[in-house]
Amino acid sequence: MVLAAVVAAAFPLAGCSGAPSWNLFGGGQDAANLPDEPAEKLYNEGIALQNRRSWRQAALKFMEIDRTHPYTEWAKRALVMAAYSYYEAQDYDETINQARRFLQLHPGAPDAAYAQYLMGAAQYDQIPDVNRDQGRTERALVVLEEITRKWPQSEYATAARRKIEVARDQLAGREMMVGRYYLERRQFPGAINRFRTVVSQFQTTRHVEEALARLVESYMALGIVNEAQTAAAVLGHNFPDSQWYKDSYKLVSSQGLQPREDTGSWISRAFRRVTG
Repeated sequence: MVLAAVVAAAFPLAGCSGAPSWNLFGGGQDAANLPDEPAEKLYNEGIALQNRRSWRQAALKFMEIDRTHPYTEWAKRALVMAAYSYYEAQDYDETINQARRFLQLHPGAPDAAYAQYLMGAAQYDQIPDVNRDQGRTERALVVLEEITRKWPQSEYATAARRKIEVARDQLAGREMMVGRYYLERRQFPGAINRFRTVVSQFQTTRHVEEALARLVESYMALGIVNEAQTAAAVLGHNFPDSQWYKDSYKLVSSQGLQPREDTGSWISRAFRRVTG
């Protein structure tokens, strides 16, 4: 993934005249008393390091501006540039720290949406595979969804929505994996709870067809035929060409039943809430 950094215009480097002289016998100016380098000089040096893809060194240079010239416009610019540099260095914890600090100090700044996106991207890039705990996925989703709420027309909202789709699919995949685990062990109530989560919260993901079919299977096993018929009917209405629907139809009809939607069922209400 390529992130477009919001790079402020570089400024000419400050002059270097008046450098102190040194000798081997301890003469010269004490380094502790040297004046701070001008912020614009440090900023340009940070940009130069970015251009050489020396991301960590660039981040440190921008952080030096924040340290030596706090509460200035240069420090404000440098903070978000440090977050971007840390992101490119794949130091995701520092990316999140600096982006969050920028948002705390400058919540209304033009670069606030970008800082929020950097936080979300740093969480997103650490999403684990579906077999592991999905805490980072959930945190990424929270941060990315905030972009779409606060800055819905920004370019970062468009990029965030693409990541949100992937994150939601990942969470649904985790629920399906656990649901199948319960189903294979005939622990049907536990399986139903997982498949219900997918149908209720993640029905725009690619997992919803299977979730409905697994609900048919689970409810039929428990003898709750009304809910099984409803799940099959909703599956057929929304995905008539799905193999999952064909399998569910066969299972229901094998018991002399037909898919039939009960509009009072939670399954029917869940789909009306999204499509209605």
